Amino acid sequence: MRKLVVAAAVLLVLLGVLLHRQHRPLQPEPGVLAAEAPVQVDLDHGAQLQRGDVTLTTRAHFDITARVLSRKDYSQGTDGELVPLDLALGWGRMSDSAVLDRIDIRQSGRFYYWHVENFPIPRREIETSSANMHMIPADPDVKRQLEQVRTGELVHLEGFLVDASRPGGWHWNSSLSRDDTGAGACELVYVERVDAAAP
Repeated sequence: MRKLVVAAAVLLVLLGVLLHRQHRPLQPEPGVLAAEAPVQVDLDHGAQLQRGDVTLTTRAHFDITARVLSRKDYSQGTDGELVPLDLALGWGRMSDSAVLDRIDIRQSGRFYYWHVENFPIPRREIETSSANMHMIPADPDVKRQLEQVRTGELVHLEGFLVDASRPGGWHWNSSLSRDDTGAGACELVYVERVDAAAP
């Protein structure tokens, strides 16, 4: 019995090391990794997709290549089932390590926060070249791919910006602009494709 307990403990330690390595942040060299802003094509008549009792209405086709500034996983409650993770993403100079080394970034409660002692680039550029995005995987394969995404990595995502609603009046709407800030400024992304992007 003692040997079994020791073997289980060793296995747990090895699993913890593996998971840490799998999600260990990358540290790219200085330089802009994602030069282009996200591409959004608004839809006049969105389609409706059903996820359990949640209706997703597509608002725009969305294509983004960006650096992962931070990731936050959620597993509790129905929101965690629908949106299992958030990615804070940056493009333009917000994908440059020389800039990001001077910005403290964190995520909490479905928001992305940043703090600087001295601005490495203008405040408005930080606000309009980065965003917290809520990820809705289109299928289990996409979910597995999103689970592999690491902070510091350059990723390419394709899918749709969507509004979510549930009977009884619950709703969760996507931002349709990269220029807004604060509550309601996050994108709700139905992700159909995930690729590691080359810088």
